[in-house]
Amino acid sequence: MIKLNDYLYGGHTVLSILHAYARDLGISSVKSGNEIDRMHSEFLSHYTGLLEHNEFLTSQSQRILEFYKFMTEKYPLLSFIFKGRIKSLIRTEEKYNGYIAGEIYRTYKSTGKFPDVEELKNRLGHFRDLIAYRIVISVPACHLAPGQDKQKVEEQYLYEIANDLPQFLEERGFRPELSQWTEGYYGPALKRNLRPYYRDYICNPKESGYRSLHITVYDREAETFIEIQIRTKTMDDLAEIGAANHTDYEQSQEESRARHSLIPEGENIYFDEAFERVTALQDLDLSSIDVDMFTALSNTLMNDSCGLYRGRLILPYEHLSSYQNDLIETPELKG
Repeated sequence: MIKLNDYLYGGHTVLSILHAYARDLGISSVKSGNEIDRMHSEFLSHYTGLLEHNEFLTSQSQRILEFYKFMTEKYPLLSFIFKGRIKSLIRTEEKYNGYIAGEIYRTYKSTGKFPDVEELKNRLGHFRDLIAYRIVISVPACHLAPGQDKQKVEEQYLYEIANDLPQFLEERGFRPELSQWTEGYYGPALKRNLRPYYRDYICNPKESGYRSLHITVYDREAETFIEIQIRTKTMDDLAEIGAANHTDYEQSQEESRARHSLIPEGENIYFDEAFERVTALQDLDLSSIDVDMFTALSNTLMNDSCGLYRGRLILPYEHLSSYQNDLIETPELKG
C-alpha cells in the first residue's frame, strides 16, 4: 500500500513529494481499480495546484483585507489579528483519510453495513478548509467600563462581526455556503437568517473546550472553498497552545483505536488503508524525517518553513487597539 510516510525521508521539497505521491497513488489506483485511491490522487493534485499556482491568493487576501479595513473603522478600540493559511500536508493527508475511515465507521456502526463507493465519494467532497482565515479579537482591559465582563463583551463583538461578514464578502465575489450543521443551537445575537451558514462552537463547545464561530464561503474568482473562523484571543490560545489542542489529538487517537476494534482488518479495504495511513501519520517521529525546509528536534519543537506540518501562512495582519489620551473621551463599549 502507498502512503505519504514513504516519501518523507529523501530530503525532497513538499511539492516534489506531493507530485510523486499523487502520481504513484494514481497509477496504483488504475492497476487495482480502487476508486477511492483515484479520487485521493486527484485531490492531492488539486492541493498541489494551490501551492504551485497561487496567484489567486493575492486577490483573495486583498479582498479579505477589505473586511480588516472595515473593522478598523467600525471597531477602533478592538485589538484583532487576521491570519490565513493553507493547511499543512501532514494534516491534510491525515484529515482526508480520517474522512474515509470515519464515514465507514459511522455507517457500519449504525446499519451493520459498509457504505458504497458513491457514498464515500460524497463524504470526501466535504473537505472545504484547505484554505482558512482566522479573525482573532481582544478588548483591552483599559477600554472596559467598571463592572463589565471581558468575556461577555468580546463574545458580543464576535456575533456582531459574524453578522457583518457574509454580505460584505458576497459583494466581493464570495458565496456563503450552507453549513448543514445540526449539532446544537446558536447564540441569540447571531441573526436568524445567517444561522444556517455558521457552526457555533461558542454556544456549543467541543468536549476539548474548543470554542469559535466557523463559516465556509466559495471564492468565485479562485473557484475554491475557504473557511473563516472568528474567535477571541482566549479561545485562540486554548485551541492553539492550550488544553483543546492536546485533547483533540488524544481524542483522535482514541477514536482511531475504537474504529479498528469495531471493524476487524480485512473486512473493508478502504477502511484498512485509510486507517493505516492515519495511524502512520499519528505515530510519525518528526525528528527523524528529512524534508527540505523542515527541521524538528521533537514532535513539539520544530521549524516548519515549508508547510509540511503547521501549514503555509498567507495572511498575517494585526490591528492594535487605539489607546485614547486623557483629552479624548473614550467611546463607550457595548455589553
